[in-house]
Amino acid sequence: MKYKSVFDIIGPMMMGPSSSHTAGAARIGRLARRLFNDKPDEVTITLYESFAQTYRGHCTDLALIGGLLDLDTYDSRIQDAYTLAGQQGMHITLSPSEESAEHPNTVRLQLRKKQKDGSPPWELEVLGISLGGGKIELIQLNEFPIRLTGDFPALLIFHEDRFGVIATVTGLLKKSHINIGYMEMSRKGKGSQALMILEMDQSLSPKVLGRIRGIPHVHQVCVFQGGL
Repeated sequence: MKYKSVFDIIGPMMMGPSSSHTAGAARIGRLARRLFNDKPDEVTITLYESFAQTYRGHCTDLALIGGLLDLDTYDSRIQDAYTLAGQQGMHITLSPSEESAEHPNTVRLQLRKKQKDGSPPWELEVLGISLGGGKIELIQLNEFPIRLTGDFPALLIFHEDRFGVIATVTGLLKKSHINIGYMEMSRKGKGSQALMILEMDQSLSPKVLGRIRGIPHVHQVCVFQGGL
């Protein structure tokens, strides 16, 4: 991993004690919350490797829950994360796992919220890693492999693998003068569920987002407007 400045090594402003186990964990939780775009009713947190072994001493659990509450890394309320989650009706289940992971600082977050109209609950599952110095990556979203750092505004679109969907999305962004810095597509099979990921130089307006959500064969849109 290349460091661009000394702040990539010492980490961001944060509640201690660790830039990777505390600040990085808070940023993973916050990015998951922003992509979920709502307060979840239930969250299952599974910790792996070093996260599972040291989470109590390094306050990794508090940091993750704080991030899920949309608290910044330096917010002193992180130390009361369990209490705040309970007050906001967020049920937390945390379990250290003995399974191995490719990275020592790995966490799986499963977010769930019931829908008032009786439709199926909105669920989001992310696998995140903390790289050190507060840097993070989400490497999996709902079983799709991804690479999302939270450094730029991002658009994630679940859709059917149909002709023209990608071109329609990029065409709308072009008309709105939105520059795409990174783009990745994956699918579970020909004609089945697919995921489109775009990192952009600018945030999206509600009008553009509404148009993207209205594209035929688009099922769900997750958006991160930046500013972790």
